[in-house]
Amino acid sequence: MLIIHYVVVIEGIVINSVFTQTGLDRIGSLWYLTEKPGSCLVLETTPDQNNMDFTQNTIEAAIRLGLLLLLAAWCFMIVRPFIEPVMWGVIIAVATYPLFVKLKSVMGGRNKLAAFVFTLIALAILIIPTMMISDSIIHTSQVISAKYEQGQLQIPPKDDVKQWPLVGEKLYEFWSQASSNLQGTIEKYEAQSKAVAQKIITIAAGAGGGILQFIISIIISGVLVANAAGAYNISLKTFSRLTDRKQGEMFANLSRDTIRSIAQGVIGIAIIQALLSAVGMYIMDVPAWGVWTLFILILAIAQLPPILILGFVIAYVWSVADTTPAVIFTIYALIVSGSDGLLKPLLLGRGLKTPMLVILLGAIGGMIMSGIIGLFVGAVILALGYELFMEWLDREGAGAGEQTT
Repeated sequence: MLIIHYVVVIEGIVINSVFTQTGLDRIGSLWYLTEKPGSCLVLETTPDQNNMDFTQNTIEAAIRLGLLLLLAAWCFMIVRPFIEPVMWGVIIAVATYPLFVKLKSVMGGRNKLAAFVFTLIALAILIIPTMMISDSIIHTSQVISAKYEQGQLQIPPKDDVKQWPLVGEKLYEFWSQASSNLQGTIEKYEAQSKAVAQKIITIAAGAGGGILQFIISIIISGVLVANAAGAYNISLKTFSRLTDRKQGEMFANLSRDTIRSIAQGVIGIAIIQALLSAVGMYIMDVPAWGVWTLFILILAIAQLPPILILGFVIAYVWSVADTTPAVIFTIYALIVSGSDGLLKPLLLGRGLKTPMLVILLGAIGGMIMSGIIGLFVGAVILALGYELFMEWLDREGAGAGEQTT
């Protein structure tokens, strides 16, 4: 039973007493006598009871919060392996949704059929180049291995390597040793060779896992484009719950536009440059052209010029091909490397001013953290976070300025 100290003021007479909760009604912050509706009490609970209630409520709140945190941590551990494929699936769905709408209209508005065809096309776009690149790598490895076992593997001497900046001297010394005595050079650097081989195997295994994640992401994107309205409503409700309805809609649209812009204007251009480079190297029969294509893709996403790789390829082509094909390939490679200047105004969304440093850090950090798929997801997620933060910062600054004036 709650014991209450109260002070009754009736016609100027102050009466201090103790009353039980029986016979009292509470309205707002005041208590009233049930028997005397016109009597007003100014009350306070006993200190001991106050402390006891506060302690009990604190313990209950801590237990509830702890259970919620435990449940949230458990759910996170369960879905953690799927976070990156799901995020990449969301990025693919958002970036390609306008194309899906056109495909849907071509198929007479049949949503499920369009989503199925969309998924098949996306899987084909991923799997066919992957098989070609893998075949190139495997074929090159088999040729090198066969020539080495037969003692026919030779490295031609190149004196112009010595003129290369920074690494020319050391690379020329190693190249000269390998060209004169390949077996002795391999035995001399046996420990380093094993380390490199182990690293290559690790990268290959990571690439295989990345391809599997890409396949899962494409399937997820097919499900999302088929349920685009529901997915958009969930994102809108999430942002509205964190802010309000108006700002929630603004942040949801900003997220959509940022993802679409970065995916098309950065990742899309990188894929185009990598594919064009692959076509040129395939025609010129460059050894391991699939590996160089992968390196060009990584450089292009990181906003670095593909000529850093194509320059070495050009040097190789000049050493083995005739002058006319070498000149044509050189011009072609230079055009491919500089094509981003033409493609960015066409594919990069207007109104977004995400610094290239943010995209670079996102791509490199994502690749370090999560491998190949992180290269794509990292650039988009960091750019999205930057845009949302800057929009929030600008709105907060504008609100503070209005209050000041």
